[in-house]
Amino acid sequence: MANTNQLSGLSPVKYMNGAPWNGGGNVYSIDSGYATALYIGDPVASSGTSDTLGIQGVVLASAGAACRGVIVGIGTVVNGPYVNPNNLSLIYAPATKTVNYYALVVDDPNVIFEIQEVGTALAAADCGLNANFSFGTASTVSGVGILNSSKAVTATLNMRILGLAQRADNVFGTYAKWNVLINNHEFRTGVLGV
Repeated sequence: MANTNQLSGLSPVKYMNGAPWNGGGNVYSIDSGYATALYIGDPVASSGTSDTLGIQGVVLASAGAACRGVIVGIGTVVNGPYVNPNNLSLIYAPATKTVNYYALVVDDPNVIFEIQEVGTALAAADCGLNANFSFGTASTVSGVGILNSSKAVTATLNMRILGLAQRADNVFGTYAKWNVLINNHEFRTGVLGV
């Protein structure tokens, strides 16, 4: 069976202790002047500032740099619902914004995410290595995946590869989905891969 090529960024699935992800996250602001689109599934980093309400800001994370978490909801209303009431079909923060946006971000460093690989297929022997994010083209959902060519033991790489996502529609090979932990996290020091 071939894996489906459908990048959608990082999706939270469970905690390191085995408990299912409970939908929790924290609210962060996206400044109206920030000229990059942000999507559900995108990894974000602290912007170093806040909005006028004192809500800390986020920007798109970078490969090899510390990450604050992953967007799971986005809109123009401060504490949700995470929609744009002026355009209910807009499920992301566009590059050109006239108002601040607000994102629900899974910023717990103990959350495991599912993400698709990009490039030459990863193998069983790659479990335990670290890798960076690959930033592909997004349309309405995140275009972020695992940059397979970056896999190494390097502590500053974005993610730790934990294992193949256990689903009937997922097997080793091109476009496989993997469970990962954010390794280079703002709330945790990155650690060497094994």
